[in-house]
Amino acid sequence: ILDYFELTKVDKEGKMLNIYLQEKNIAPDGHQHQDLESKGFFPEVEIQDFPIRGQKVALCIKRRRWTIKKTGEIISRDWGLIRKGARMTTEFGLFLKGIFG
Repeated sequence: ILDYFELTKVDKEGKMLNIYLQEKNIAPDGHQHQDLESKGFFPEVEIQDFPIRGQKVALCIKRRRWTIKKTGEIISRDWGLIRKGARMTTEFGLFLKGIFG
């Protein structure tokens, strides 16, 4: 995750740890040789992740979007971070599935 996201902030609220990540301005696969312009971010998404030392953890992720200058097309990187039907990371979902079947 840290290859593509920058850690911007960490907040602790009671037993909740919020980790804020912002996608770096690195062109998505297949678009490295195109003239792109960063066009801000999608709305922030909150994903539950593995607990740390008894504290719940939420990853607060801001995904970037770009415009291809030549065509005006809006593009973004396709992330498989969230397991379908869940509000948690794929890794955490697989971990729970392994424990509870």
